[in-house]
Amino acid sequence: METMLKTVPKPMTLEEFLEQPETKPAREYIDGRIVQKPMPQGKHSKIQSELLTTINNLALPPHLAHGFPELRCTFGGRSIVPDVVVLRWERIPSDNRGEVANSFESHPDWTIEILSPGQSQTQVINKIGHCIEYGCQLGWLIDPEERCVLVFSPGLSLGIFSNDQEVLPTPDFLAELALTSDRLFAWLKLSG
Repeated sequence: METMLKTVPKPMTLEEFLEQPETKPAREYIDGRIVQKPMPQGKHSKIQSELLTTINNLALPPHLAHGFPELRCTFGGRSIVPDVVVLRWERIPSDNRGEVANSFESHPDWTIEILSPGQSQTQVINKIGHCIEYGCQLGWLIDPEERCVLVFSPGLSLGIFSNDQEVLPTPDFLAELALTSDRLFAWLKLSG
């Protein structure tokens, strides 16, 4: 009797993954698996755009920090693409011309994820936890459907902010950012 052997594909290493061409939406390398991010939709894109503008208007002129959309960060055996990555100014990698580098091989100082319809909240929380474990000061998970912001900080601290006037926690270097969940979700309204 002949037995059929099933060929199991060899898992891709992080190095092999990084040699692959980028895709849209981005793919991430998490615990040896390749995970496709969902395509951002309207609420996701609106919050991401407004949040980046708000952060960068405060942080760029005095060279405190810089917020980046969908920036690949490779550290701790993973390669992830948070929806918003904020890095303190002195931690932004540069190339030999003094320009921002293409490759970011470190954790963000602040990672922000915006939950998309059908996206696994557990997987997103896992990514935020990975960032915190490797030195990220703060993580936000914004859920546009539930109208809440989950805030993660080192030491397993979790805060839940939902439709209120309480100022959301921010990293030390952006303590002046006074943003409430009410204001954040008001960005979704179309004026006029």
